[in-house]
Formats: sequence, structure tokens, C-alpha cells
Amino acid sequence: MDFLLDPNIAYLVLLGGVLLALMSLVTPGTGALEIGALFCLALAGYAVYNLSFNGWSLVLLFLSVAPFVYAIQKPKRELYLGISILLLVIGSVFLFTADGWKPSVNPLVAVLASTLLAAFLWIAVRKTIQSAAARPAHDLEILIGQVGEARSKIFSEGSVYVNGELWSARSEEKIPAGSPIRVIRREGFILVVEKI
Repeated sequence: MDFLLDPNIAYLVLLGGVLLALMSLVTPGTGALEIGALFCLALAGYAVYNLSFNGWSLVLLFLSVAPFVYAIQKPKRELYLGISILLLVIGSVFLFTADGWKPSVNPLVAVLASTLLAAFLWIAVRKTIQSAAARPAHDLEILIGQVGEARSKIFSEGSVYVNGELWSARSEEKIPAGSPIRVIRREGFILVVEKI
């Protein structure tokens, strides 16, 4: 475990743990991200315990979680995501110290790792938030009011082509095949249609 006492390695393990923890907040449920985050943060905790560190930078790391959680709750909160990433980068770079306040992490390692982390979080979290907020592709309510074509005779049963898909349909009046139709409601996966 002595390799963890190198500030550069401790810094990278800490960033990995924070990255996994933040990603587990965005995509919960698998357990793999949570276990990986716990493992990395435990190793980083060992390094923090054995190396000299700035208490204020540890506070910044904890504070970075609040704007992150606020940003992932609803879309279009990129400002809070940016604040979270900035707090995370500053807090992690200055966590391990030499001579009181100077960071003991190699500046090249710090700049490269924090830039990659910031870019990944910015892209991955924004895309995850956008996909979570997107309307489901199979929202059947959008079919109501759509215009299509009867592919078979329709009365008690039949089929229609609506919105690029073939659907089972029924009608209260006889509709010949090839007629234009409009969806008036749906009953499960069966569309109730009328002739236009």
C-alpha cells in the first residue's frame, strides 16, 4: 500500500473514486459504479490519512456534490454542473500539500487528469440528463390525432399504417382498405380509428 503514498497516485485514485461516485448518482442501480467508487475512495482515504492535506480543499470536494446533485435533477442546469466540476478540480489539485499550501501533485498530472475529468463529466452527465428528460420513443399517446392509411378492411378488426408503423385497429364504421384514417383513441395496443 506504500504506492498510495505517492501524491500523484493518490490524486488519480481520488479522482477515479469521485468520478465513479458522481456517475453512480447519474446512473444508479447497477452496483458496479458504487462498489468501484467505494473501493477507490477507501484507498484515497488511506492516502489522505497518511499524507499531509489541506482541510479547505477537502471541504471543496464535499461542497462540489451539492451543485452536482442540483444539476442532475432537472435539465438545463449546466451552470451548476460547471460549478461542481470547478470545485472538484480545485479541491482535488490542492488536497495534497507540500510546504503548507503548495500542491504536491505534479502540475502536468493535475492539469491533464482534471481536464480529462472535467471534459468527461461535462459530456457524460449532460448527455445522461438529456436522455433521462427525453420523451420515450414509444409514447403511444402521441398517436392520437395522427393520420394514416387503412391497410386492410377495418370494422371490428383490421390494420392501419400510422407514424411509420403497422398497428392493429378497429372502427365503429366500415373502412375500406387504402382509405385515409385518423386515430381517435387507443385501447391498449389497438387503435380506434375513423375514416377521413
